[in-house]
Amino acid sequence: MSQSHHAPSGEPNLGLSGRLTRAFIGSPLTPLLLLASIALGLIALVSLPREEEPQISVPLVDIMVNADGLKAEDAVRLVTEPLETIVKSINGVEHVYSQTVDDRVVVTARFLVGTEADNAILRVHDKVRANYDRIPVGIPEPLIVGRGIDDVAIVVATLSPKAEFAQSWTDSRLYHLADDVRVELAKLENVGLTYLAGGRPDQIRIEPDPERLALYGVTLAQLIGKVKEANRAFLAGTVREANQSVPVVAGQTLKGIPDIGLLLMTTRDGRPVYVRDVAKVVVDSKPLESRAWHMEPKLDTATYEEPPKANERRVTGILQVPTVSVAVAKRAGANAVVISEAVIARLEQLKGRIIPDDIKVEVTRNYGHTADEKANELLFHLGLATISIVVLIWLVIGWREGVVVLVVIPTTILLTLFASYIMGYTINRVSLFALIFAIGILVDDAIVVIENIARHWGMGDGRSKVQGAVEAVAEVGNPTIIATLSVVAALLPMLFVSGLMGPYMSPIPANASAAMIFSFFVAVILTPWLMVRIGKVHAGGHGGHGGHDDGGVLGRLYVKAARPILATKRSSWRFLMAVGGATLLSLVLFATKSVTVKLLPFDNKSELQVVVDLPEGSTLEQTDRVLRIAAERIASLPELHSIEAYAGTAAPFNFNGLVRHYYLRSSPELGDLQVNLSAKEQRSRTSHQIALDVRARLAGIEAPEGTSVKVVEVPPGPPVLSTLLVEIYGPDPETRRQVAEKVKEAFKSVPYIVDVDDSYGRPSERVRIAIDQDNLEFHKVEESDVYDTVQAYLKGTPVGYSQRGDQRHPIEIAVALPKSTKTLGQHTLATPVPANALPGNRSIVELGDVVKVTRERASYPVFRHNGRPAEMVLGDMAGQFEAPIYGMFAVADAIEKADWGGLKKPEILYHGQPVDDSTPKLLWDGEWEVTYVTFRDMGGAFAVAILGIYFLVVAQFGSFALPLVILTPVPLTLIGIMFGHWIFGAPFSATSMIGFIALAGIIVRNSILLVDFIRHGRRPGQSLRSTLLEAGAIRFKPILLTALAAMIGAATILSDPIFQGLAISLLFGLVSSTLLTVLVIPAIYIVLRDDGVALDEVPGEAAAH
Repeated sequence: MSQSHHAPSGEPNLGLSGRLTRAFIGSPLTPLLLLASIALGLIALVSLPREEEPQISVPLVDIMVNADGLKAEDAVRLVTEPLETIVKSINGVEHVYSQTVDDRVVVTARFLVGTEADNAILRVHDKVRANYDRIPVGIPEPLIVGRGIDDVAIVVATLSPKAEFAQSWTDSRLYHLADDVRVELAKLENVGLTYLAGGRPDQIRIEPDPERLALYGVTLAQLIGKVKEANRAFLAGTVREANQSVPVVAGQTLKGIPDIGLLLMTTRDGRPVYVRDVAKVVVDSKPLESRAWHMEPKLDTATYEEPPKANERRVTGILQVPTVSVAVAKRAGANAVVISEAVIARLEQLKGRIIPDDIKVEVTRNYGHTADEKANELLFHLGLATISIVVLIWLVIGWREGVVVLVVIPTTILLTLFASYIMGYTINRVSLFALIFAIGILVDDAIVVIENIARHWGMGDGRSKVQGAVEAVAEVGNPTIIATLSVVAALLPMLFVSGLMGPYMSPIPANASAAMIFSFFVAVILTPWLMVRIGKVHAGGHGGHGGHDDGGVLGRLYVKAARPILATKRSSWRFLMAVGGATLLSLVLFATKSVTVKLLPFDNKSELQVVVDLPEGSTLEQTDRVLRIAAERIASLPELHSIEAYAGTAAPFNFNGLVRHYYLRSSPELGDLQVNLSAKEQRSRTSHQIALDVRARLAGIEAPEGTSVKVVEVPPGPPVLSTLLVEIYGPDPETRRQVAEKVKEAFKSVPYIVDVDDSYGRPSERVRIAIDQDNLEFHKVEESDVYDTVQAYLKGTPVGYSQRGDQRHPIEIAVALPKSTKTLGQHTLATPVPANALPGNRSIVELGDVVKVTRERASYPVFRHNGRPAEMVLGDMAGQFEAPIYGMFAVADAIEKADWGGLKKPEILYHGQPVDDSTPKLLWDGEWEVTYVTFRDMGGAFAVAILGIYFLVVAQFGSFALPLVILTPVPLTLIGIMFGHWIFGAPFSATSMIGFIALAGIIVRNSILLVDFIRHGRRPGQSLRSTLLEAGAIRFKPILLTALAAMIGAATILSDPIFQGLAISLLFGLVSSTLLTVLVIPAIYIVLRDDGVALDEVPGEAAAH
């Protein structure tokens, strides 16, 4: 038998593993260690925060500046450029984006992944303050707003009236109710940012009538001044009275319409006039340019005796009621599951107290629930994989060994969870997948040890159980250490993947490596201790010796398969050539696009977003109408639960919206539909299939020309500005826009590129009110009076609050025009302006006498990336291909074939901004950039992994050539991986690549165990072929068992859309490489070290031993 030269007293040969086993196999500490491990793991399991996805910290800091009166090009020179240079100098800033439009600048600093959000905001504040002298005169102080992952709401509760009570609820009444609810929810522990989306607060509005103002000779400034002063109250001081100090409050606040309407003013010519004579006083919603609606499909229930199934229901229309959403985020590091449960419990308590019965509260987002659901589902898979492996061991080796594995796996997993807790990870889909995929690998050490102990006990050579167990562990000890370290070496380099995917994937190498290291110690300390107490020497100790030696049924099967391959050097060569050919052939599937490449496939979520951008200058009513049409088109979706429509205001943003700056979408021409789908288990289609359907339904929607309608899915993994995004650089804005238009045509020519848009749009028209200097001087009017009047008239002027007491919301009082009269006509221009230039002059002049009204085109917006001006063309992928790389190739072909006329054809760049933009350049960004960085870094990680494994094997075997033999089977995994992806029609994703890298470690471990047996198992006078067959036959069973265990772990992940690639890689890669490893390595031995002794020349040797 191999290693039979180990004498029972061969203590020097015990090695680390044998010594550990000998120390703990009879120690009373061992059961205590077992209990401590379980306890630590259970504490970690309860304490670890749960999330659906790993939190990726990408702090974004927006610097917003009002640059009144500056055209976009001038604002760039005066405001944007100084700010960009200040921000670019900050440590940790990865990208600086800026968007400059007329009168407004937004500069965004995007920090390196993993930077702390608070730290990032402080750095920007500090740097901008220190360099404030660079900001030009007259520019107000910038508003610096930091946003990070913790600002994303984990719970969104939508409040809307029930259909039968809709008439009695206005959006302002809803707003104040929602505000009360928000205040209550903010009191809960660990609740972070809370905000409202939709609704409008109440307002007492004094609406001036220009003609009546002119008739009575009252100016707007007088009206505003009178109301402001009449609504003033302040603490004036104290008086002494009857030996007491009494505070004195001067003034009072206006209570309502009568108070304001009856205020008396004196006109410029001395006549008394009431406010109500020159203005209308109303209580109404604040005239904000925003609306929010809750929509549900109106079902035709009359024709049904019982409620119809989702796919049978008939939709007759859409129910639309006003809505306000309360968004609740959590504090950094808090447990999303606990907070979401607390928020929902509090909402239930508020029903009937603050929330009346005619209001419906719908939780339209609950990331805590989805995180808990995912975690529980994966923990169930973890249990399923454990039980499956236990059953496998029970069937193949014995039930007692199965019980040992049943103790070993949970112990290792619980220890890994504790390590995860110490390292600061959370329980999320990625960290749990790391455990599920590691479960198959971590049981390997235990299987190898159990199988070898059972084999040693079965030899029946008079050794005690303890002695046999110690020597059995020592025999496989060194190769097991190297094999375990090989898997760690394969996985750990993945920790250094940079960019957005780094923190997303880091739980896999961290948790799986921890699991591997723990599994080794559990295998050599706990497994032998359990085996001695539970295990049993298998019957037929002496008689069964031969059976064990030839590896049993599996061993005989192996010999049958291997004999013809190892028969001659030529047959071995032939076999190796065939395997090499098959490996190369499998890669052809990439070339034929039978297997596509994508960063990550789409996940099955319960929400979608339809983002509508009307041309600049469109009204709120137009946006609202387009959203309504879009909602009606998708109302008949069988999976539709409800829709929230937000026009002119931002919907509660998710992580995708954070990166895409959706929280800034508050212009009247911008709208969002938040589409809420029924729960996953209630529908047969995935959210991605539904998104494709929604996109088809919205094709050709009736909307103003230039409207962009996009269907936005929650991206798997890290979000980007757009799936397909190209930045166009060039010498001047006109060239860039011309090139961009041609690129847009190229995008539109590709059938699977959809939702094509650009960053520059079409400039709208603006009205300029300019002062007529001659008339101004003639009428003796001050410029400031004209500007104040125009601003007060068009923008409105808040003058204070009406306090109502009884815990009711104070109402804002403002002098403002109603929306219906906000036009520039004769009516408006009749507004009186005071002629104050000469002291004592009390006359008034009509506004129209001193101003000229002209129309002009607004400027194109200026987008800059890291200080370089660029135009963006954006698109999405849907249909035949969904990975950006195929869209990029198709666009490159279209650009090549296009007629560029007088324009220079742009040079296409794939990574890194151009230094010189004197000629048109086209840089691919978006999902491609993340894909490129991820696969580049993972390729590097793979190279480091192979190098690390090579070092380990050289250290173990003391040979430079042997490790190359051991590493040979690594490429063989590709045969199975490619074939598996092709069968499933799955794209080769980042998770597939993780599987491929992990397989390198698993396969090498099998190779090491096999080669170690070949080296030590050869007896004097035994031929090479005989040795190879014997080693293969004996090691085939444990190798197959470990592969099956890893495959069982992988099989439970197959159903997850994102990690399916990892499962396919492990399942099919293991099938091909396990079967080939045990044949390829002996074949390489024959090719390189053939001793020329044929099998037939040593008759029956393989069978005899």
